[in-house]
Amino acid sequence: QVLLVTSGGGSVQTGGSLRISCAVSGYKSSSEFCLGWFRQTPTKEYDWVGSIFTGTGSTYAADSEKGRFTISLDNARKTSHLQLHNLKPEDSAVYKCAAVETDRINSDYVCPRPILYNIWGQETPVTVSS
Repeated sequence: QVLLVTSGGGSVQTGGSLRISCAVSGYKSSSEFCLGWFRQTPTKEYDWVGSIFTGTGSTYAADSEKGRFTISLDNARKTSHLQLHNLKPEDSAVYKCAAVETDRINSDYVCPRPILYNIWGQETPVTVSS
């Protein structure tokens, strides 16, 4: 069974940085995944922040998040990192990672489509104080 384990997050002051990591476990050695990051909105929905494909390291990001949020990959550990820079109080939210298994042929289609993600990690709170 594929599981996602997240770590990191926490509290920081305005202008600071945080990193959240998401590790995949229980996968077959031949499996590749889109690893996506999501942020909960005030209405409790999850907005897509961006994704990375483990097979190539290609990243996909929501336009609103480009520049301050960076997604990277440690593929040896099937771990994605979401680096949050220059944080603002409005970035305070619950963040989650998610995954969907795919392949190189379909990754460009799958990775930027939030509705396709079917494996979810736990909630990771981020608090930015002014």
